[in-house]
Amino acid sequence: MVWDGECSFCAYWIGYWQGLQPGFIDFEPYSTAAERFKDIDNSHFKEASRLIDNDGRIYSGPDSAYKSLSLMSRLKWLHNLYQANAIFRFLSDQLYQLIANNRNFFFKLTKLLFGSDPQNLRPFWTVYLFAIIFLILI
Repeated sequence: MVWDGECSFCAYWIGYWQGLQPGFIDFEPYSTAAERFKDIDNSHFKEASRLIDNDGRIYSGPDSAYKSLSLMSRLKWLHNLYQANAIFRFLSDQLYQLIANNRNFFFKLTKLLFGSDPQNLRPFWTVYLFAIIFLILI
């Protein structure tokens, strides 16, 4: 998985993914990985994350995330859905772009909802959700 190496939001989730199956996927910033993948223009690495599979297939953006999760966990259905469903693909691409354009905000939101340690996610969002539902019911 090749990523920009500077995005805090990306680093957080890559930290989580690395904990799913350590060593299963290599995560590397494009600044160092680009040397080994000279046939891929640096502009492609800069625009979105890339998962380069052992067979040479390249997955980009949200599909790189879905494919990597499908390789390391039981979330194969996300990658399959992205490949098969145009609406899900469109929504995923739009959300990916929204996050890419607002990385600092989404990094802060991620820490608020899941905690600061990607290796030990805390579902704080459930507490917030129940508090909101409780207030609405009152």
